Amino acid sequence: MTGHRGDHATAFRGAVEAADPEAMAAALADNVVFHSPVAFKPYEGKPIVAAILRGVLRVFEDFRYVRELQSPDGRDHALVFQTRIGDVAVEGCDFLRLDADGLIDDFTVMVRPLSAAQALAAAMAAQFEQIKREAAATPP
Repeated sequence: MTGHRGDHATAFRGAVEAADPEAMAAALADNVVFHSPVAFKPYEGKPIVAAILRGVLRVFEDFRYVRELQSPDGRDHALVFQTRIGDVAVEGCDFLRLDADGLIDDFTVMVRPLSAAQALAAAMAAQFEQIKREAAATPP
C-alpha cells in the first residue's frame, strides 16, 4: 500500500509542477484541511482548498520543488520548494498527510523569510474574493 500512497503524492507533485489545477484537486480528500502560512485558522473541505491552490498558481512564479522527504509508512510527505512573488524570493515546504485511500487529508504550507510570508499574505489577500467565488461555485 505504501507504493500506492507514494503514487498519489507523486501525482500531486507532478500536478503542481505542471500547474494543473484539476489534477491538484483530484489528489485532495473531500475533507482535506489546509493550514495556510498566513492565516491562523485552517480551511476545511475540497472546494475551498482547491480554490486556494488555484490562487497560489496565479501568484507564484518560477515555482519548483527542490527536495522531497517521506515517512517510512508513505503517509507523510514534505516537499521543499523555491519560488518567487514578483521580485521576492520564497522558500517553503508543503507538508502532506495522506489518508487510507492515499488522498491528501491534511496540507500545511510554511514559507520563509518573513518578507516572503508578507508578500504571500498580500498577494493571496488580493486573490481571496475570486477564491471565495470559485469555492462557492464548486458542487459539494
